[in-house]
Amino acid sequence: MNTDFLKYQAQTSPYPLGMEVSHAIGSYIYDTNNKRYLDFVAGVSACSLGHQHPRVNQAIKNQLDSYSHVMVYGEYSQSPAVQYCKLLANLLPPTLNKVYLVNSGTEACEGALKLVRRVTGRSQLISCHNAYHGNTMGSMSVMGFEERKQIFRPLIPDVDFITFNNEDDIQKITTKTAGIIVESIQGGAGFIEPTNDFLAKIKKRCEEVGALLIIDEIQPGFGRTGKLFGFENYNVVPDVIIIGKGMGGGMPVGAFVANEKYMDLLSHNPKLGHITTFGGHPVIAAACLATLQEIIETSLISDTLEKEKLFRQLLVHPLLTEIRGRGLMLAAMTNDVEITNQVILRCQDKGLILFWLLFEGCAIRITPPLTISEDEIREGCAIMMEVLNEIHNS
Repeated sequence: MNTDFLKYQAQTSPYPLGMEVSHAIGSYIYDTNNKRYLDFVAGVSACSLGHQHPRVNQAIKNQLDSYSHVMVYGEYSQSPAVQYCKLLANLLPPTLNKVYLVNSGTEACEGALKLVRRVTGRSQLISCHNAYHGNTMGSMSVMGFEERKQIFRPLIPDVDFITFNNEDDIQKITTKTAGIIVESIQGGAGFIEPTNDFLAKIKKRCEEVGALLIIDEIQPGFGRTGKLFGFENYNVVPDVIIIGKGMGGGMPVGAFVANEKYMDLLSHNPKLGHITTFGGHPVIAAACLATLQEIIETSLISDTLEKEKLFRQLLVHPLLTEIRGRGLMLAAMTNDVEITNQVILRCQDKGLILFWLLFEGCAIRITPPLTISEDEIREGCAIMMEVLNEIHNS
């Protein structure tokens, strides 16, 4: 491991994987020894089209030749951002028709939380236990995992929590509630899908009491679940969505999207209700536009469900208790944290990149690029089965 990496770059954990990256292309990452690794993680769901996708790369290069950053967000009309927002709005339900571009998923969450308070004039926010929506102070306040946030308290007040898929808890949404934020599929908790119209029932309760529903699409969004956005699988239209990760083809970006009558409130009383220097950056927006065009103009979205079937066929083993999730947002579950750790670490040694989930220690993350081929799926699953057999036999 590069000692300068540990010495000069702040770390997020005591034990980073530490691969020294040379280059990446398609579904593979190469280290500085030119060892090839098949990527089943896609930068934690961010590299929707794999690495160095030619359409995205060309869009970035073309935009760099015209102009890069010229003005803070929202002042100048910059074609890549305008085109992107128009295309995205036209792909969403009619009520989700105005886009605020920001720099990351957690900033999208911050903007959405501010928006529901601005719209309703209320303060209470509700989230779910084991939810993850980002790591800045507002996003952390609606993180449903006390162990990760206790040391940073006090966080923003008037936040309550419900249990995902617990219908009795929906009654906690009252006339004091500004908004509830919920993932269309719980990510850090273990890729848990909503059941029994849970999201639609939350929306109905919100309508009854005048609260707003924010759905977090940062992980499920942009084709990963067999629909453009995860909420489309569950018979619900939210008031606000937050997006990020897969929207930029590997570039840093986020956005929150809502109805124009809500979004326009951020422009006055007070003006600059949300502001960002680099949101809507033209180079990033060009990458987003190319990524979205590629996703919707090809069969990638529908292909995710066929690829899911292949994963489920190939990953059958006594050490795997189930495969959770949908499309190419999958978690292979073991019944032991140490088995999960061994699978992830040994697979990397054998040239396959897997990863963990934030709060569920038994889960093995499988979120490859949408562009992954059937042959690559077979190659990676064979490595997983080899490792699982080694662990099982020992």
